[in-house]
Amino acid sequence: MNRYFNLDIPFRRFAGNTLIISCLSLAPLLLLYVLLTPGFAGMLLDNRMALGRFLRQVVTNGVPVVFVVYYVSFFLFAVINDGQRTANVSALVLLIDLPARIIIFVVLHGLIYVASADWFGSFGGDRWQALRVVGPTLARSAFFENISGVYLYATMISALPLYTATVERVLNEKADHTIMLRRCIYILPGKSGQIVGRAVIALILFAAFSLLLTGLAALIVWLQRP
Repeated sequence: MNRYFNLDIPFRRFAGNTLIISCLSLAPLLLLYVLLTPGFAGMLLDNRMALGRFLRQVVTNGVPVVFVVYYVSFFLFAVINDGQRTANVSALVLLIDLPARIIIFVVLHGLIYVASADWFGSFGGDRWQALRVVGPTLARSAFFENISGVYLYATMISALPLYTATVERVLNEKADHTIMLRRCIYILPGKSGQIVGRAVIALILFAAFSLLLTGLAALIVWLQRP
């Protein structure tokens, strides 16, 4: 991670590395989604039009959403690991990352859905209908009930190194507010226990993002009721 994502890497290379990781993280989850959806794999194999629309959805929706979320997270990861930054940057990163992830995920879905209505005639070519389905779609994504769930959980790969690095940085600050965090991490003995503790906290932070996103999506659905 430090080698491929740091502040000294040129933008083009940083973006290229991010795109590669985005595609690699999407591939296994897409395969899992196809296999878990009854009859979906057979439909894609037998129907070229359905396969084309599925791939178009992934390229125009999944890749851009995951890429942007990854880029922001990897940039923040690079900031966390920059030794010239102040110690308080770790808390700032968490304050930025969680709302940024939610905003990016919701706003990009809305923009892409509207663009799909214009360019491909999706949602009956109705922009308003495209916006109306954003809330219900994202509300079910945390349960892996639609393809947006694939995009949601693909972003976890970028969250784990960022949150793990943030936890490490907080521990190095030697501040009073890290006492509870240390107790959580060092609850298991040995170095492996510390690694597990950091990973668990990172997963909890990602779960918080998923819950907040689902809550926001549910709120959007409620506001859309006549």
